Amino acid sequence: MESKEELKQNYDELGAYIEEAMQSPGPLMPVMQKAQDIFGCLPFDVQKFISDKMGIPMVDVYGVATFYSQFALEPKGEHVIGVCMGTACYVKNAESVLNALADDLQIIPGLTTADRLFTLEATRCLGCCGLAPVIMIDDQVYGRLKPDDVHDILKIYRDKAAVSA
Repeated sequence: MESKEELKQNYDELGAYIEEAMQSPGPLMPVMQKAQDIFGCLPFDVQKFISDKMGIPMVDVYGVATFYSQFALEPKGEHVIGVCMGTACYVKNAESVLNALADDLQIIPGLTTADRLFTLEATRCLGCCGLAPVIMIDDQVYGRLKPDDVHDILKIYRDKAAVSA
């Protein structure tokens, strides 16, 4: 958790960036990217700050934040799990893999575990159709999965976290 001083410094940094960005056309996307770099996500308070500083309606800032998948409204976990729901993976039972992950993690897709170790996301095609069904954890691809594989894969990441704690 950030201290009040760190939070103030982050807002000051973002405010200075906004002032500079306002000199260029189309500054909203770069400002939102910078805000996410600084804060790790774009919660309501940060969106409101951007809206006020830039003179842009809050609904427009929120619209951009929710339209583009690069933006997160909540902090992501240390490991982001993307479950491919593209056609090939879906036909090969990706939904059961997603359900097994959700059960094991005790969250629904789009959320982060309470310990902030994992974020679970249903994604579009990951481009690994020959390995369907596929998940990607960070940059690591796991293919030809069955729901029973999920626990052992998650254990790898849980064990690494326990060692580094």
